Amino acid sequence: MGSDKTIGDWRRWNVAVTGVNARAESPGPGCAVARCLRECDEFSGTVVGLGYDVLDAGLYARDYCHGGYLVPYPSAGKDALLERIAQIDDVERIDVIIPCLDAEIQNYIAIKSDLARMGIAMLLPNRMQFQMRAKDHLGAFCQSVGVLAPESKTITNPSFFDTCEAEGWEYPLVIKGIFYDASIAHSAEEARIVFDRLVAEWGYPILVQKLIKGDEYDLSALGDGRGGMQGAVMMRKRGLTDKGKAWAGVTVMDDDILDMAGKLVKGLSWSGPLEVEVMKAYDGKIYLIEINPRFPAWIYLSHAAGRNLPVALLRTLAGETDLQLPPPKAGTFFIRYAQELIVQLPEFESMMINGGIASVEKLLTAS
Repeated sequence: MGSDKTIGDWRRWNVAVTGVNARAESPGPGCAVARCLRECDEFSGTVVGLGYDVLDAGLYARDYCHGGYLVPYPSAGKDALLERIAQIDDVERIDVIIPCLDAEIQNYIAIKSDLARMGIAMLLPNRMQFQMRAKDHLGAFCQSVGVLAPESKTITNPSFFDTCEAEGWEYPLVIKGIFYDASIAHSAEEARIVFDRLVAEWGYPILVQKLIKGDEYDLSALGDGRGGMQGAVMMRKRGLTDKGKAWAGVTVMDDDILDMAGKLVKGLSWSGPLEVEVMKAYDGKIYLIEINPRFPAWIYLSHAAGRNLPVALLRTLAGETDLQLPPPKAGTFFIRYAQELIVQLPEFESMMINGGIASVEKLLTAS
């Protein structure tokens, strides 16, 4: 940490959290991460939300974030992000940033050393680790560590959907964007529609995956950067949105899934938070579906189950090596819901005009 900032005592840090949108069909993890911090009895620091749109709810939700700021979209590049973070840091004196969206992680990796010189810490993988778990490299990585994964193929031409059945790819198929979003297509016509939508939103390539029928499980944990995994919390999905995101789930313990996640973290020497999505097929085999390089949107369940992972991240950055986290309580259930957040017009105008709302009583100089 910088010499003029809080050192060592994570309880008083100023933490910036990204991904604070709350879209019902696919919420960002940011609000849940902020909620984990705010509801920790030991934490008395500040939480600031970083968003990409003036309608990102966490920018205004004072139960979660003390203040909020707009940052440039990832497509603007690392230099624009660094400049904006420096502006926000002048007001907020940030100690830690927790990135929560896949598409922005590479920019944060690229400016990690610059932020460290500003006294801002992050717990992130390096670029190689990040790329190894990417959707288009996942099959090869799984094979190298002895983990099952559905057969996958990257494509740039939708003509694949007209001939795929002759090549052994039976419908329905899972079609995924390179960063986000997945849909199940039951025909070539439906697959082309999904393909065009994903290309328009996320670009090339598109990933096609054979469908595994079974039960969906997710696991979130922290990698220590040396091959070790800490704080695993696992849940079984009990309700899904149209985009396949968990709308309801319950904490469980499954030693086979835990063992798989351990192999993945060790194989990557992963540093920082991650989410492992798996499918437990009806024949009992476990297939890795995705490795996401951040906390999931359901991470508040970790706090409810007694193993608060965002707080564990702060403790790790503070230099604690043996977190001694309590075991998560199995059978803890969550059900997501949407509600109205009331925003006063001056707050909205400040976000529109100035690009933020400070969490302290200072003039907002960043724009």
